[in-house]
Amino acid sequence: MVLVSLLKHCSDFFKGQRTKITIGVYDPCNLAQYPGWPLRNFLVLAAHRWSSCFSSVEVLCFRDRTMQGVRDITHSIIFEVKLPEMAFSPDCPKAVGWEKNQKGGMGPRMVNLSECMDPKRLAESSVDLNLKLMCWRLVPTLDLDKVVSAKCLLLGAGTLGCNVARTLMGWGVRHITFVDNAKISYSNPVRQPLYEFEDCLAGGKPKALAAADRLQRIFPGVNARGFNMSIPMPGHPVNFSSVTLEQARRDVEQLEQLIDSHDIVFLLMDTRESRWLPAVIAASKRKLVINAALGFDTFVVMRHGLKKPKQQGSGDLCPSHPVVPADLLGSSLFANIPGYKLGCYFCNDVVAPGDSTRDRTLDQQCTVSRPGLAMIAGALAVELMVSVLQHPEGGYAIASSSDDRMNEPPTSLGLVPHQIRGFLSRFDNVLPVSLAFDKCTACSSKVLDQYEREGFNFLAKVFNSSHSFLEDLTGLTLLHQETQAAEIWDMSDDETV
Repeated sequence: MVLVSLLKHCSDFFKGQRTKITIGVYDPCNLAQYPGWPLRNFLVLAAHRWSSCFSSVEVLCFRDRTMQGVRDITHSIIFEVKLPEMAFSPDCPKAVGWEKNQKGGMGPRMVNLSECMDPKRLAESSVDLNLKLMCWRLVPTLDLDKVVSAKCLLLGAGTLGCNVARTLMGWGVRHITFVDNAKISYSNPVRQPLYEFEDCLAGGKPKALAAADRLQRIFPGVNARGFNMSIPMPGHPVNFSSVTLEQARRDVEQLEQLIDSHDIVFLLMDTRESRWLPAVIAASKRKLVINAALGFDTFVVMRHGLKKPKQQGSGDLCPSHPVVPADLLGSSLFANIPGYKLGCYFCNDVVAPGDSTRDRTLDQQCTVSRPGLAMIAGALAVELMVSVLQHPEGGYAIASSSDDRMNEPPTSLGLVPHQIRGFLSRFDNVLPVSLAFDKCTACSSKVLDQYEREGFNFLAKVFNSSHSFLEDLTGLTLLHQETQAAEIWDMSDDETV
């Protein structure tokens, strides 16, 4: 006959004559030869309370598990324990396993696992897993904090903007802001991966707002915002009325605040002139600019030269950069160029930006390119940003060129080029380097000084005037006249021969 009793009735149960006593405990341990720690506390209790009733006891450590959908208890263990005699005491003996709680007392500790089970928290840890594996196994010197904490402003939420945003999220960037004034059309979703067919209905949703909302749905841990606003451009007058002028002023102020509150500015717009204002503001505020532009089967991805801090003289060189003699010829002239001497998107032009859509037909006003080009350029733009951030000198890093491909890379991720120009028809990329132009219509000292001194009044003159205003200011007009005069002298010499 087998008698069974609960622990609370053990005092009466043990008073009787029992030939064999078995105590059952639920054992969390999986070791075949050892029971779990909770048994220690129970054996101390048994020796303290009932050692006078019995000297030995059989212990059944019950273990329950499920393997491949089948419940199994065969790994439970049973053994006999001899209890030592203990003098009776009203005080409870000390038990093992307790630790101080938040109030400093000995007792059980409560752990809140709600955050660990939150799907958003799980997604956040999973998103970072691939990046951490890169650090652990492939690039131990990779500084992920610089990348993850970067605040990125994307000017343009079209084909380039969507692909850049997705790649930024792949690198763990948490702060992404879109700026665009267009609405989603029926032709967009197939090339712009942040939009769907439903976004085109009822006239289309604003691109910037829809893109930010889609990033939140893809990964709730990202801080994505969208601003549906226009960027004033040279050659596009804003003085039609006081309303349009005031709206342009508000747009400029909003853009200045956005650039000031972000670390990296991506120029991803359709037209050349739309890049002018953010290029000027970013140069004045010493912000890193990553520019990407598309042709039919060509693209350019570049970083703008980062101006030195304002407290330094314009002629001072950073001590970590070697001085390049001016009399060097050939490719060495463009070797070891520090970041503050690099040109911007407008430095290679001798014509100021203007209204490039005025004489174009409707089918010529949109960028027509091979479908895969934007994905390539967008990915390279983000990878260039990451490589710049990994360099010890950041935006002031010396530019790598095509000649450096066989040399020791300056960062753990490889080269840090100034420009990447791709040719999809030949499946080829080149890495040119260009110096800043002292007559540049965007980053030259004359333009920046006028902007910092006059602010919106100077910008309004640029918006409302033709391209000749900037050309006169920077000296390009004089350069054109000198070039034309030189050509006339050449022609006159030919005539006398």
